[in-house]
Amino acid sequence: MTVKAVKMPCTSANVYTKVPDGGWGWTVAFAFFVVEALTYGIIKSFGVFFNDLMESFDETNSRISWIISICVFVQTFTAPLSTVLSNRFGHRLVVMAGGLLVSAGMVIASFARSVVHMYVTIGIVSGLGYCLSFLPTVTILSQYFDKRRSLVTAVASTGECFAVFSFAPAITALKEQIGWRYSMLSVGVLQLGITACGSLLRPIVIREQEEVKAQPPEESTETKYMLENEQTCTSIESIDSGVDITTSPSNVPGKTKAEPKSEEPKQHGQNPIDNNSTPPEPKTKLLDFSVMRDYSFICYAFFGLFATLGFFAPSLYIIPLSRSLGIGKDHSAYILSAMAIAEVFGRIFAGWLLNKKPIRKIYIELICVILLSVALVAFPFASGFWGLMICSVYFGFMLGTVAGTHIPLLAEDDVVGIERMSSAAGVYVFIQSLAGLAGPPLAGVLVDTTKNYSSAFYSCAAGMVLGAVFLALVRPCKTGLCHHHQQQQQQQQQQVEESTAGPPPELPDDFIDMDIGKAENSGKGSDSVV
Repeated sequence: MTVKAVKMPCTSANVYTKVPDGGWGWTVAFAFFVVEALTYGIIKSFGVFFNDLMESFDETNSRISWIISICVFVQTFTAPLSTVLSNRFGHRLVVMAGGLLVSAGMVIASFARSVVHMYVTIGIVSGLGYCLSFLPTVTILSQYFDKRRSLVTAVASTGECFAVFSFAPAITALKEQIGWRYSMLSVGVLQLGITACGSLLRPIVIREQEEVKAQPPEESTETKYMLENEQTCTSIESIDSGVDITTSPSNVPGKTKAEPKSEEPKQHGQNPIDNNSTPPEPKTKLLDFSVMRDYSFICYAFFGLFATLGFFAPSLYIIPLSRSLGIGKDHSAYILSAMAIAEVFGRIFAGWLLNKKPIRKIYIELICVILLSVALVAFPFASGFWGLMICSVYFGFMLGTVAGTHIPLLAEDDVVGIERMSSAAGVYVFIQSLAGLAGPPLAGVLVDTTKNYSSAFYSCAAGMVLGAVFLALVRPCKTGLCHHHQQQQQQQQQQVEESTAGPPPELPDDFIDMDIGKAENSGKGSDSVV
């Protein structure tokens, strides 16, 4: 069935009677692919500038690494701000503004004279722009799709993987021609494409279709008259009970008494809602903190907090680990590239699998997280080039299944649902920022203490296992353990109300005739008195 979209004149929104699962959503998916490439793709490719920055600023590797650490922390820490601005000004304007900040920060950084300037320009300015660009885009993409949401989001999220393949060698070749400063300037200009993608994010409004069916006048008035008599069933024996039963026969053919004003909108052939005017929209909360009272979301947020500890270790330590095993630089780079390629296939596979029905998506995610934990534990036991290659491919594939789906799963009813996804995503990513800030230093301390890179993988595996435990509690908290007591209370209250109310009174078959007769007798009595 084709769902027709209607453009709202003021906001240029697409109005659908149900989630389109396509239409303009394909354009939004393409925009998300490009935004992924120009945000996370650039962040992951920023390592090509490390040696140049160390030589130009005469700084250590750790101080240069803080540029990206600050950037990622600001990106995730300001997620609630992104949610508030999106709900206030719309996703389109927020993403366009984020693209301008990302580009401005990178362009200004190309003229930096110290690493502190990089902390401010790329770390804070661009970091804030990354947050304003990424989160609203993935949120509005989830609103355009329902049945295909997992597959489309997973495929579109591969933009960062393809960006790593293309940007890293392209920037390296460009540096040899024009230097690192002009190369960084070119990257900043390229990131203006985020603003163009933001302009494609049309708002979407889902409204249930209201069908007005014409009925014969006799059937309509009879039905309404029966309903009115049901409402006055408690005053059958008393004319002075406070219910004006003389309003009921007025709709019967032959009666000329007018209806009260409250009945005017209900007359046959009239529509109380003006179809030409847009009904006022309910006010949207800028940030709905009610998700924090949802036990399923709390468990899912803890899952994201601990699972984030396991996302960064291989990408940061796979090359040092391979070098410690005597593997050359070139072969170590091949291992990292194989991991990125496997991640692409993992994202696509997860999207295809979660698109199948009937299927409980939260359980599929749990299985993927458990297998990802096994991959992290396997790294310290790998030996030689091919051992690390197998572990990297396996880890990359499983990482793709989790990294490409853990945020879109917030839209599932098992977590919070599509209505509250915007606020939930902001709070969820904010909580993730704590692990993103503490994770790398924690792993670094373990490596420095034990003098062994395996400890970093073990710590990340422990975090992933804890994340799996909380993920396993999401579904029970939504439907079972935490709601069982509440459901019992509701059932007991309902039973008390039913026992207090008692059974409904039985009405005779000639109830309508009796009611009309009483009304006529009352009228005759009043005439005789007069």
